[in-house]
Amino acid sequence: MKKTLLLLTLFSTISFNIHAQFGGLGKKLMDKGTELTGGGLGKLIQPRAAITTNFKDVSTAGKKPPSFVEGQKAQPLYLLPKAEGGGFKLCVGYFTMTNKSYCLQAGTRGPSSGDGYMLAPVLGPKKEVVISILKNAETHPNVSQREIQELLWAIIARTRFADYNTRIKRTATILLSPAELLKLEGGALGILPDNMVAKAKAELPQGLQAIFEAENNIRRLAASGTSTYEDMERYAMLAGLVPEADREFPSGTWSLHPDGYYIRFIPSGYSVTETQIYVPQELAEKVSELVYDAPNAIACPANTGAQRLIQTNEPLEPNYSLKLTTKCF
Repeated sequence: MKKTLLLLTLFSTISFNIHAQFGGLGKKLMDKGTELTGGGLGKLIQPRAAITTNFKDVSTAGKKPPSFVEGQKAQPLYLLPKAEGGGFKLCVGYFTMTNKSYCLQAGTRGPSSGDGYMLAPVLGPKKEVVISILKNAETHPNVSQREIQELLWAIIARTRFADYNTRIKRTATILLSPAELLKLEGGALGILPDNMVAKAKAELPQGLQAIFEAENNIRRLAASGTSTYEDMERYAMLAGLVPEADREFPSGTWSLHPDGYYIRFIPSGYSVTETQIYVPQELAEKVSELVYDAPNAIACPANTGAQRLIQTNEPLEPNYSLKLTTKCF
């Protein structure tokens, strides 16, 4: 009962904040058929993206070719002990884990076999909220991967929390605190009518037009009580093949992590990624503790037409009967 009252208060506060934030401009933007004159429509309805990470944020210094650890056998990453704040305590050696991953770029194409995915930080105004969702998901196995992806797509599409349908609102309230839920309103948009979408697209660069349209369609579906996951996925994922892979960053290229170890990502679609880590002996001798906490990083494609993928600490089909052959601790 107490939590219900708290959530009702929260929803009321959010509705008030929406009116205060947008005011008369908000009404103009949401009224179907409104004609805004003087140009600049794209600027008015294109606030800063929820997650801004792109390949320009990738450090390519120290990268290694796919053959870097050829001939070595990887051990299960998920068998390493967990760190107190989340993630895995690393030790010397080569480790691998097939883990849940999530799409953070609507209106783009899924990974192809030739794309190189490099390590990048999570950046943007919704950074803390997105990371919190994935870290809290580890302790809520009752929330499915699809439910979490729907919530992430709604956030990336800048959907107002007040517009979320009951299903997505439920996921958000399970995985986020009341204070974090309030953060979802910043930079959010309502559902724009077709004539406004067409006008805004005309003012946007070619590469952003599909993303802008996809985000508006996702906002519409996130607000609908009858939409399905497949409906939302259809707009989040463009059909067809991505443009030719970047030859400088082929699939399996290793990134040098800021902490000194090497990491690479090999996606199988957007929902499954194989994460591999290599820790050199000399690094372990210099550093007392190394931790890999997956939600703090994005697998960013060199091919800008493909999707950014945020990673998790959640292994898929782990085999805990296996044992590490290296004594790490």
